[in-house]
Amino acid sequence: MTVALAHFLALLSPGPDFVLVVKSAIRNDRSKAIGVAAGISTANALYIALCLIGVGALLASSIWLMVTLKIIGGLFLIFLAIQALRAKRSAYAQLSVENDQIKNGEASFIKEFVTGFMSGILNPKNLLFYLSLFTVVLTNDVGLVFKIALGVWMTLVVFFWDTAIIFMLSTNKARSRFTKLAYYIDKLTGAILGLVGISIVKSAFAK
Repeated sequence: MTVALAHFLALLSPGPDFVLVVKSAIRNDRSKAIGVAAGISTANALYIALCLIGVGALLASSIWLMVTLKIIGGLFLIFLAIQALRAKRSAYAQLSVENDQIKNGEASFIKEFVTGFMSGILNPKNLLFYLSLFTVVLTNDVGLVFKIALGVWMTLVVFFWDTAIIFMLSTNKARSRFTKLAYYIDKLTGAILGLVGISIVKSAFAK
């Protein structure tokens, strides 16, 4: 129960992954946007698995690996931010509400999946969060079956939480409102991702 509560509260705290989910939900139809949710949950599943088998502790103890992850992850967010900030207003003209879908030919499930996965896997905070959570709660007395069940449950919670956000933003009413503001929302989310990315890179070089 303690693990479940801590994990859910962490999901409620908006971060880069949340921003990407909102961004994708507004610009793409559900079938494509869910790719981001799948990518993020897959990255979380990988870190959860590494922590449960003990590899997570070895990775976290490697200073150079953590610094490398921070730098690459920060640069990745900055790259996404630049893409959003450089997009011209005319690029948003193709976004229209039709049969509860937004047409965006540039996106695909695979592309959104890769974006979500890269965001999740290049964020060392995810590894450190699961490592600290499992270290405190899971002892040697806890069985393997329970650990596996916990890992699967936490992965599904991440996926369904992000998917729920996508579906909430995919209703005709919500989408019609957000689509009109898509240009400005994209710029705002781009700016947020850029600031987070810069902050992560700066922290990697901090003493």
